[in-house]
Amino acid sequence: MSISTGQQFSYAKRVQNVPQSFVREILKVASNPEIISFAGGLPNPSLFPVKELEACSATAFQKFGRQALQYASTEGLYPLREFIANRYKQRHKLDVSPEQILITNGSQQALDLIAKLFINPGDKVVVERPGYLGALQCFSMFQADILEAGLDNDGINTQELDGLLSCNPVKFFYGIPNFQNPTGISYTEEKRRKTAGILARHGTPFIEDDPYGEISFGYKTPAPIFSHLPDQTILLGSFSKIIAPGLRLGWMLANPEIIRKATILKQASDLHSGNLTQYILCEFLAKHDLDMHIERIKQQYEHQCKVMLEAIHHYFPFSISYTRPLGGMFCWLTLPQGITARELLQRALKENIIFVPGDTFYARDADPQTLRLNFSNVAEDAMKQGLRKLGSMI
Repeated sequence: MSISTGQQFSYAKRVQNVPQSFVREILKVASNPEIISFAGGLPNPSLFPVKELEACSATAFQKFGRQALQYASTEGLYPLREFIANRYKQRHKLDVSPEQILITNGSQQALDLIAKLFINPGDKVVVERPGYLGALQCFSMFQADILEAGLDNDGINTQELDGLLSCNPVKFFYGIPNFQNPTGISYTEEKRRKTAGILARHGTPFIEDDPYGEISFGYKTPAPIFSHLPDQTILLGSFSKIIAPGLRLGWMLANPEIIRKATILKQASDLHSGNLTQYILCEFLAKHDLDMHIERIKQQYEHQCKVMLEAIHHYFPFSISYTRPLGGMFCWLTLPQGITARELLQRALKENIIFVPGDTFYARDADPQTLRLNFSNVAEDAMKQGLRKLGSMI
């Protein structure tokens, strides 16, 4: 029996204009061990607490085996939500309750739930320019009209943001104030207060994505914008960058009404996040010092970032510009006039070097001269070699 592959299906309109993830596609190339990859936003696997999680897995089975393998509440394991709430109080003096927290399959699922909750086809949302590709994909899926406000060295351009909110009925503003993806830029305390004031005046919700906030390099991260605007802000977090992305555990912190509505949407999506992984993670957090673990990550990434910045300074022409991140995982470059990142990538691929062209991070009118470099998951010698070759190509 033969199966016809010529069938034309009637797909939903929402899938027609969703941009493909260039990052996910190029990571297929990165699996080649000869490739020097600056492409993915990957944590360094040498820092994954493999043995500790293995031991915690055994303990979770011994203590909670049948319970951990059963269906569970949609909101997530209460001790895990309690840990997250207590950590916000410890780090930022935020008085939040576990009932304000919903455990999600990574913070990417939180974006999906937020899009379902707010966006009707044609609704306008504002994002940073350039912005996180995963958010652009998600909002495009729900047929949003995506507007962009530019980034300055100290955070969002508040004049542009205010102008967009004044001239448009906007459902929400989405941003990453700490070590932004893709630029590595962070909002200053003053810029956070200005942003909160603008959003409060317009009554616009803020989706505050914070996957990198704990990975700072000798820099005290200001309190989240949530602290200035708690009723209008949905704060997202993730264990992917500080423990391991394979756990697929993140969270959403918001006022109780939003959490209640998002919980209903999650029930219709996947019932609940992985129960077993939540128990394993709870065991890890109870038995191990998370701050000490994060300190190792910060020291490693700070060193790798320093190596990258020194190599760029040494090997690249002065006609380029680049960000100098105070944390996170990314550096953002702008090439000289007459050179596009796509052209550079074609040459780099011949030398087994890959990176992400910056045009993938724009909703419209992309800047073809920009590119993103990841420093968290590149060995030091390979990084120097790859950047020396890139600099020579430029």
